[in-house]
Amino acid sequence: MLKKGSKLYSILTGTCPRCHEESMYIDKNPFNLAKIYKMHERCSHCGQPYKIEPSFYFGAMYVSYALGVAISVAIFIICFSFIGTDLKTAFISIIVGLVLLMPYIMRISRNIWINFFVGYDKDWNKPRDS
Repeated sequence: MLKKGSKLYSILTGTCPRCHEESMYIDKNPFNLAKIYKMHERCSHCGQPYKIEPSFYFGAMYVSYALGVAISVAIFIICFSFIGTDLKTAFISIIVGLVLLMPYIMRISRNIWINFFVGYDKDWNKPRDS
């Protein structure tokens, strides 16, 4: 399930969506907030540009919003239904959870967004016939 060639591999590891050989990010640690958005210009293996067009990653905001809502609902259901906390504690848990997961949500949303447009190419290093 989580092996090279799958979109899930590229999304969860933050590797190049075309060749899955290197990280798209200069610093792999998402909690280094000063470098959270710093990306290589292109893949050093296959040459895939990561900034396909100006303002390309603005679309990742929609993905980030959807991930935030899904995580919020999951935290609410766990806290309110399974653990049995009151509403105030459940909402505080949602806020704490979203703040702690913010760097991951931002990176994952960018990974999902670029994987919408770029697919894995197992033959990326073979010469193409023109």
